[in-house]
Amino acid sequence: MRLLLLPALLLATAGASAADYIAQAGSTLGFTATYQEEAFDGTFGKFTPTLRFDPADLAGSRLDVRISLGSASTANAERDEVLLGGEFFAAAGQPEARYLATSFRALGGNRFVAEGTLSLRGVSKSVPLAFTWTPGARPVLAGEATLSRLTFKVGTGDWTDTGLLPDAVKVNTRLVLAPKAS
Repeated sequence: MRLLLLPALLLATAGASAADYIAQAGSTLGFTATYQEEAFDGTFGKFTPTLRFDPADLAGSRLDVRISLGSASTANAERDEVLLGGEFFAAAGQPEARYLATSFRALGGNRFVAEGTLSLRGVSKSVPLAFTWTPGARPVLAGEATLSRLTFKVGTGDWTDTGLLPDAVKVNTRLVLAPKAS
């Protein structure tokens, strides 16, 4: 009888090795862009990432990040007002962006890529996130992606001029994680 229960037990625990994580203090989500050939950095003060991840078995992994666009800041009041307005994030009418990845691939040496979809301003497009995974009691996911702001209608009207404001925006994140309480 015990031999018959073993396959059922193995099936029940298969895929259960992926751990669920939530972000802790010290986690960041930011971006870098350039205006008139001068780089500037910004951050999102409010974002909620949840992660299911097992580097040894990527099949059940998932990253879901909800981003409050109204929490964007570049530490420049004038730029931030424009950034939150209708020509950029339109935060009043569409207050949230979302990144959802359900496909992951290993690059070797604790490096991975999350193949995810960013939904922003009514546009949903694929945006791969390359990241390193540092395991431990408080694992860290540190990643970077480059996206086209114009694809997501960020910078409309006069702001479509890529001579002043290039199309490419780098997004970076550092998630300090802890196991999610069940």
